[in-house]
Amino acid sequence: MATAVLQARQLFHQHGGILRTGEAVAAGIHPRTLYAMRDSGDVETMARGVYRLAGMPPLADPDLATVAKRVPHAVVCLISALALHELTTQIPHEVHIAIRRSAGFPVLAHPPLRVYRFADAAFEAGIETLKTADVTIRVYSVEKTLADCFKYRNRIGLDVVMEALRAYSSRRKKDFQKVLEFARVCRVERVMRPYLEASV
Repeated sequence: MATAVLQARQLFHQHGGILRTGEAVAAGIHPRTLYAMRDSGDVETMARGVYRLAGMPPLADPDLATVAKRVPHAVVCLISALALHELTTQIPHEVHIAIRRSAGFPVLAHPPLRVYRFADAAFEAGIETLKTADVTIRVYSVEKTLADCFKYRNRIGLDVVMEALRAYSSRRKKDFQKVLEFARVCRVERVMRPYLEASV
C-alpha cells in the first residue's frame, strides 16, 4: 500500500494536486488507494469523485476548480466570467457554465450550477484557458462574455450587462470591433450596436 500511495502522490503532483477518480484509475491507481488516502487525511474530497492533496495552498477559486475538473467540456460564462474578468460587482452564488446543446446535463451536489445550452458556433467562439497552479479553467474572453450577456440580458438583468459594458469601456485595452464580431456570432449585433456606439 505504501508504494501505491507514493505512486498516487506523484500522479497528484503531475496534475497540479487535483485528480478525478477516473483519471487516477486510468493511470493505474486503484480506487481503494484513493479511499485510504482520503481516510488518512493525505487527500481532501473537493466534490464527489474529485480529490486534492492535503496541505497545498488554498485554491483561489475552489468552486471553479471543482467545475473545471468535474465538467471539463463546459466553459465558464456570463456572471461567473464577468467576475473572473473583473467586470462586475455581482458575487455569483452559482457557477454559470455553457455546454453544447447536444451535451449531457451535468449534475453536481456542490457547487450549485447555472447551465446554459449554446449552439455550436456560439459555444466554440472566444474560449480562453485560464491556468492556475492547480487546474486549467475554460472561460469565454471578455468580448465574447459581453456579447453573451446581451443575448441573455433578460435572464441576468440589463443592469448587470450595462455595469459590465461601462467597466469594459473605461479600460485602456478594449476592442469594440471584436465585441461586435462576437455579437454577430451570438445574433445580437442589432441590439448591441447602439449601446456600443454610445460607449465609444
